[in-house]
Amino acid sequence: MSTKKVIVTGGMGYIGSHTIVDLVQKGFEVISIDDLSRANPSCIDGIRKITGVTIKNYDIDLCDLNRTRDVVKEHANAVGIIHFGAYKDILESVNEPLAYYHNNISSTVNILKCAEEFEIKHFIFSSSCTVYGNITALPVYENTPFGEPACPYALTKQICEKMIQDISPKSKSRFVLLRYFNPAGAHTSGEIGELLHSKGNHLVPVITNVAAGFRKELIINGTDYPTRDGTAVRDFVHVMDIAEAHSLALKQSMDEKFSEKIEIFNLGTGEGITVMEAIKCFENVNDLKLNYRTGPRREGDIVSIYSSNEKAKKVLNWQPKHGLSDIMRTAWKWQQQLLTKK
Repeated sequence: MSTKKVIVTGGMGYIGSHTIVDLVQKGFEVISIDDLSRANPSCIDGIRKITGVTIKNYDIDLCDLNRTRDVVKEHANAVGIIHFGAYKDILESVNEPLAYYHNNISSTVNILKCAEEFEIKHFIFSSSCTVYGNITALPVYENTPFGEPACPYALTKQICEKMIQDISPKSKSRFVLLRYFNPAGAHTSGEIGELLHSKGNHLVPVITNVAAGFRKELIINGTDYPTRDGTAVRDFVHVMDIAEAHSLALKQSMDEKFSEKIEIFNLGTGEGITVMEAIKCFENVNDLKLNYRTGPRREGDIVSIYSSNEKAKKVLNWQPKHGLSDIMRTAWKWQQQLLTKK
């Protein structure tokens, strides 16, 4: 196919960088907007080593409408925008809700304004399974009603989805909302992966940080949940599978394969894994012993969630290719790469 330009916000972040790799490998030209507040500039080098392409990144804050508009205007011939630019840590959002409301909502308002002004035809939004809230009926389907959001981060995703639903009837754009479950792992090359910022608490990078000696111990937050081993249940899906779904969604939107103005897809494996099972998998796959202990439940966490991914399989022709062992193996390979660069 001929080269098509895509603007990726948050492109130097975890999922954004993996998606850029997938887009480039599928023939797209990619422009990134990322202020690097939650990313590492060396990500550009990692993407280049994998793809042979040096990505242009604009180091600007999406909450600055004028500067965001300047970039989109410069690349108004883009076929689409993929919007990742958001803070994403649940516990941090509980402790700093205003930062999340400002960053996640303002950035989305601004990039949507730009998409409307310059008539960017295809818009892919990075959403989250947290929009469903604390639910009891599993698995979760795309039409599962939203429950009460468990944290400010979840509420920001609900609000952003609602904004898109409100503007879509009169918009010239078509929209795809991708609701991730628990992205984890790293690129198989080990060149890019998830950086754990100072306040981050995502399980898999915490595990690898403990294994590498950057953290003293891993605390299992809650062992009294009504699950098979007392720890919370999540649907861990490999980040490379998540990345591919964005390319598929964009391509199908460009090919006018979607019947609705807004399409929504769950991205998960469809399998619930407990926190303890994830820890044991890491230990077994990498032949390592982790230092962990139990602690109280963490505010903002839900008990259990896992997806139905049948719609993504059927409509996007998307299939998760990597299992939990691949997640733990690639995450540790990425962590070891970081160790060699220090």
